[in-house]
Amino acid sequence: MLAIKLIVEGLGLGALLVLVCAVGIRNGAIGMVHLYDKKVQERVIGLVMTTAEAIRKRSVRIRCLCLPGYMAYVLACVYAINGTRSFVPGFWQSLAILSIMNLVDRLLIEEYWVGHTKAWIIPGTEYLRPYISAKDKRQKWVMGTVGMAVFAAALSGIVCLMPG
Repeated sequence: MLAIKLIVEGLGLGALLVLVCAVGIRNGAIGMVHLYDKKVQERVIGLVMTTAEAIRKRSVRIRCLCLPGYMAYVLACVYAINGTRSFVPGFWQSLAILSIMNLVDRLLIEEYWVGHTKAWIIPGTEYLRPYISAKDKRQKWVMGTVGMAVFAAALSGIVCLMPG
């Protein structure tokens, strides 16, 4: 029963990530250009589609909104909904939820949505495709996997250190 609950919670977090991306590209993929390779960013700046400062501000805004939101979501699922009270179960549940979101990001968003649809194409940068190189994909898989474990440990550690 808990496994199904964690899968649903992980898919819910993945759905939030898809929503963030959909809102980010609602007026065109330029809205999420901060996620693209530096060559693409330089090209859109050169085409006067945006500025380096606008890219930086979008990146900071997204991180400031999403990280706390993802933290709150995971903590609510693991500690409030699932009733976990200690580090190890909290870590594993957090890791499961975050890993499912990571799979949604890697497979659904990056591999399919960015890689095989026109939604993320920025006119004038098509020659720079694929926007996510094989090297970047490998790095994202490794860093995403390790990063989710570190994030899960940090969340569980913070909760366990809190009084009460």
